[in-house]
Amino acid sequence: MNRISGYSTKNGQLVSSYFSMGMIILLLLLSNSSAAQQSPGKTRFLFNGENLDGWKTVNPADQHLWYVQDSTIRCGDGIKKIKSNTYLHTEKEYGDFEFRCLFRLSGDETTGMINSGIQYRSKIVNGEIVGYQADIGNGYWGDIYDEHRRGKLAGGDLSILQRILKPDGWNSYIIRVKGNFHELYINGVKTCEYTEKDPAIPAKGIIAVQIHSGGAAMVEFRDLTITEL
Repeated sequence: MNRISGYSTKNGQLVSSYFSMGMIILLLLLSNSSAAQQSPGKTRFLFNGENLDGWKTVNPADQHLWYVQDSTIRCGDGIKKIKSNTYLHTEKEYGDFEFRCLFRLSGDETTGMINSGIQYRSKIVNGEIVGYQADIGNGYWGDIYDEHRRGKLAGGDLSILQRILKPDGWNSYIIRVKGNFHELYINGVKTCEYTEKDPAIPAKGIIAVQIHSGGAAMVEFRDLTITEL
């Protein structure tokens, strides 16, 4: 009998001197199970590109303001002024996730404020949406704002972003939130991060797209995806 690195050989067969084959298989199964639990969920689309199934407005009277054209969610026309803030939100709530989309905000700033945003971990309270917002628009790019609650939480760093940002063209947004840690990215550039220290703030809620009141604006969103973490 020869002994090599903790294994013994006999009649040409390798026999473990420490673990049975059953124990090895069990360990492998446990390892695979643990890895499956830690791996992120499947990425899926939040918008089917055809209609607004799964979405609704905070104010039911605003439903006609949001529409689908060319596989894109739109609000406003860039000609008429936006009379009041309006939000289109998911019916489902999300906690830890990575959200991605393409967006375009356009309009004439001489007519008033041209601004938009993406709500997340938000709630509807007394007819108003309350929660975090990834901001969009001049003076607010990449900020984290707490809508109808605490105001601005973190300012966006444009030192790099300003070189590749298309203010009235298509850009990408990534919102990554896990536990109490938040990160925003525009066009792949990290604009800000925020750590929530108030345990009373909800860690789960709806996702919504917004257009702000003020000027003659139009906002467009497409390729909205989410990966639950």
